[in-house]
Amino acid sequence: MADELGFGAVWVRDVPLNGSWYPEHFGHPDPFVMLGAIVMATSRIAIGTAATVLTLRHPLHIAKAATSLDRLAQGRFLLGLGSGDRPEEFAAFGADTKDHKALFREHWTELAAALERPPRILRQSPDPAVSFELRPTALTEIPMLAIGSGGQTLEWIARNASGWATYQRPPDVQRDRHAMWRRAVDRTSPDQFRSFSVAVRIELLDDPSAPAEPVYLGYRTGTHSLVQVLREMREAGVHHVLLNLQPTGAQAQQRLECIAREVLPAFR
Repeated sequence: MADELGFGAVWVRDVPLNGSWYPEHFGHPDPFVMLGAIVMATSRIAIGTAATVLTLRHPLHIAKAATSLDRLAQGRFLLGLGSGDRPEEFAAFGADTKDHKALFREHWTELAAALERPPRILRQSPDPAVSFELRPTALTEIPMLAIGSGGQTLEWIARNASGWATYQRPPDVQRDRHAMWRRAVDRTSPDQFRSFSVAVRIELLDDPSAPAEPVYLGYRTGTHSLVQVLREMREAGVHHVLLNLQPTGAQAQQRLECIAREVLPAFR
């Protein structure tokens, strides 16, 4: 439905484990399995992970899933990567959150090499008669996006990632964050496009004229004010917005139709 209505992308989250310590009690499907189903039901919309937990998955497993999805999606796949931050999850995987910064960098380097065309497998066998290849190779150059900071500097992200996605902040704070990002890009990758994306929590009200009221990481708003919020974000340098639609009583289909009818035309 989102594909038919003209939305630019659909994103899925990576939540390996749930428990009493986790704020949401429903289960999250595996992101790569979920996206495999979504890509076969769509033809135009981009599909992405926001974000694959890079620290708790082996980079070669991620590379295999990513190249497979890239083939299925014919270049519509976006690989968003995060470091994860829940001690309970790290403990279950035999890892420690204090290592997440180094793990993120190490796994990113291995994953980026495996996604090259042709792929490079950095961990080769000590036996010179044995070599490894990743097949099938990616059909396109898969964008690797940093979702959050991953414990890294903006300079590192600007040098290594295709873009940076962050959470919604008050407009003045977000403008400062975008300015820092642009300076980092100008210093490290002045000739490359580096996207700036923002995830926004939206509690959509039935009254289209309801003013936008700030809530945690987003807004409670009607569609008219949502248009204005998004216009201001675009003017501040945001390239893409991930709408995290909160349950408000209306069905998901109704909210998608409402946004497609009253919001999307302002940005076509």
